[in-house]
Amino acid sequence: MGFSLSPLVLILLLACFNGSFLQCNGSPFRKYHHNRVAKHNYRDAFSKSIIFFEGQRSRMLPSNQRVTWRRDSGLSDGAAMHVDLVGGYYDAGDNVKFGFPMAFTTIMLSWSVIEFGGLMKGELQKAKQVIRWATDYLLKATAHPDTIYVQVGDANKDHSCWERPEDMDTPRSVFKVDKKTPGSDVAGETAAALAAASLVFRRSDPTYSKLLARRAIRVKCRGPYSNGLKKNVFPFYCSYSGYQDELLWGASWLHRATKNPAYRSYIQVNGQILGAAEFDNSYGWDNKHVGERILLSKVPFLVLFRSYSSSMD
Repeated sequence: MGFSLSPLVLILLLACFNGSFLQCNGSPFRKYHHNRVAKHNYRDAFSKSIIFFEGQRSRMLPSNQRVTWRRDSGLSDGAAMHVDLVGGYYDAGDNVKFGFPMAFTTIMLSWSVIEFGGLMKGELQKAKQVIRWATDYLLKATAHPDTIYVQVGDANKDHSCWERPEDMDTPRSVFKVDKKTPGSDVAGETAAALAAASLVFRRSDPTYSKLLARRAIRVKCRGPYSNGLKKNVFPFYCSYSGYQDELLWGASWLHRATKNPAYRSYIQVNGQILGAAEFDNSYGWDNKHVGERILLSKVPFLVLFRSYSSSMD
C-alpha cells in the first residue's frame, strides 16, 4: 500500500524461496540456486515483513500483538458517515487508510500464500492473519450494496501533521464510491482482493472463504464504468493508468476463485478493448496488466494470454 509495500511483498516472496529461485510449472517446484542470493537471510526478512504489518494495524489490537509500542486506535473510524470502518491498515508513516492500494496489498499477500504457502512453515499462520486483518476491513467497506468506502482520513490535513495514530486529531473524513460517483478501478481491485483471499482460506476456513467470494462477486458487478477515483482522492492513490486493468484483474481473480466461465468469457470479449495486449513491463498498485497476464497465461484455452506462458515455464 503506500506502505511502500511492493518491495515488502517482494521480500515476502523471496523469503519463501529460502535463498533459491523457484519457478512453478505445476508441481513439484523446480529450484534454481543463486549463490549471491543464498547468502542473505530471507527467512528473517520475511518474518520482519510480517511484523511490519502488525505495526500498521488500526483498531483494537489483540493480546498477541508483537509490536508492543502500538496501542488501540481509529476506534471511531466511519462515524462521520454512520458506518463501521474500524480496522484495516494505515498507509505508511501517516494515518490514512487508502482502500485502493490496501486491496492491491491484500492481493499480493494472498498470491504469495497461494503459490508459496507450503514454504512459509511457521510464518504461514501469521501471514494469513495479516491477510484477514485486511479482508475483515474490506468486508466492512463493501457491506452496503452499490457502495465502497474507499478512504478514511483527510490526506492533505493528515500529511501536514505527523503524529501517532493513537494521538491523531486530524479529521477522519470518509470517502466512498457509489452509483452516483462510481469507481470501476477500486471496484475491480477490491473484488480481486476478496477473490484472491477466498483462495487462501478455502481449506482452513471454508465459511469465511465463501463469504469473501460472494462479496467479491457483488463488488465486481457494481456500477457503470468511470474514470475512477480522481475527483474523490486525487492526488493520493487514484488510478493514474485508468480503470481498464482493474476490470481485467478483478475478472481474472474471480475466474480463478469461482471457475465461473462467465469471467473467462468477459476477458475474451473485452480483453483487447481493456488493454490486455498493451506492452507494459511495469507492475504495481496502479497498473496490473503484467500481473493479470501471468495469472491468465495458465488458463486453458485462453489464447489471448498464451504467449506469456512460455516465459513462465
